[in-house]
Amino acid sequence: MLKHVKNTRATLMKIYIQGFGCSSSLADSEVLAGCLAEAGHSIVSDLEKSDLVIYNTCAVKGPTEDRMVSLLKRIPKETKLIVAGCLPLINLERLRKEVFFNGVVGPAFGRKIVDAVEDVSLGKPVVALENVSTVRPELDLPRIRVNPQIGIIPISYGCKGSCTYCCVRFARGRLRSYPISEIIGAVKKALDEGIREFWLTSQDTACYGDDISSDLPALLQKICDINDKFLVRVGMMNPHNAYPLTETLFTAFKDDKVFKFLHLPVQSGDAKILSAMNRGYSTEDFMKTVASFRRAFPLSTVATDVIVGFPEETQEAFRNTCHLVRVVQPDIVNLSKFFARPRTRAKTFKQVDPSIVKLRSRTLSNVIRQISLERNSSWIGWRGNILVDETGKNGLLIGRNFAYKPVVVNSTNRALLGSSVSITVKSASQSCLMGEFSS
Repeated sequence: MLKHVKNTRATLMKIYIQGFGCSSSLADSEVLAGCLAEAGHSIVSDLEKSDLVIYNTCAVKGPTEDRMVSLLKRIPKETKLIVAGCLPLINLERLRKEVFFNGVVGPAFGRKIVDAVEDVSLGKPVVALENVSTVRPELDLPRIRVNPQIGIIPISYGCKGSCTYCCVRFARGRLRSYPISEIIGAVKKALDEGIREFWLTSQDTACYGDDISSDLPALLQKICDINDKFLVRVGMMNPHNAYPLTETLFTAFKDDKVFKFLHLPVQSGDAKILSAMNRGYSTEDFMKTVASFRRAFPLSTVATDVIVGFPEETQEAFRNTCHLVRVVQPDIVNLSKFFARPRTRAKTFKQVDPSIVKLRSRTLSNVIRQISLERNSSWIGWRGNILVDETGKNGLLIGRNFAYKPVVVNSTNRALLGSSVSITVKSASQSCLMGEFSS
């Protein structure tokens, strides 16, 4: 158990923090930085000028883990290193074999990071991985935002699922929802700081509240009742939890403050593969949920996730997935090749030849690119407002319209960040729309 040690000037450090992975992980990184800055440490943007590095890691996929380990190996030995996040809980054995570190802590570590840094600065090794999947940090902790325009609000940690391929549940644990009152408090505090775009995030937002006799529609309604101007993006929700909520959920989505954006991962279009994945829904459930959403919001954005090459995926099963994608026409498909992860049941299943997985991924990628371009091209000529929330390549501004479509405008005027501007969409690519200011 880490004990709080009051910082002195002798132990204050220059700390470089970088977060990876999902929006929940990014929110955790913001809190780590905020708590350390409040304790008197300097948060620096240049790794080479730091005394201590904290990498808040992701390890959801094999290639992601490989990338994390590669980055960690590059940290100079004279620089102290704390490895935070999911990787230490998913594959600590590999970390110990391949990486020299001074401390490891789990995800959502909150204010305890101050004690961990203090111990590391004094030469004490830190391993703080006990019970991290059963706790959650307070929502009112200080934070340094990854994007100053966006408030990332975790509404819960963990999930209720037991997917056979998922290793994240070993790191994030079971569902722990925040009370609505605490979430409302976090939103109001961020509004006072000038935030006008919020991301509600979780491992599965659709199961929010199941452990505290609440639900996502009730939360959304309370947030939208706040008397202020802002927009809300609802994060990923699994179909088996979203489907029973369809009526009340999409009623809550009708509020103008909610982006008409649905992230509903299907993972496979084949019934046998979904069963082997232990996903708990059918392709019909998924398609009905998407159809209901599009009936309610004809101009909207649907995102999904697909895994190709899951163990024992036959050519027919792959064709079923391709067929589903062609029928549903999602605006966004996050496509992943299957990689067996530590301690998962799917690791013990009969694997598909990697060359076949690669070919299937390339085939489906071509289908996805065509659909995304067609969906985005249908917005050409649209005129309306976007909330400018980031800068992209060459410093060009990027904003989001009501359907959370990214719109790139030919301006580098950073004074417009956080503002609502009127644009007309002139062209489109697979990944975004291009617009010009409207008079």
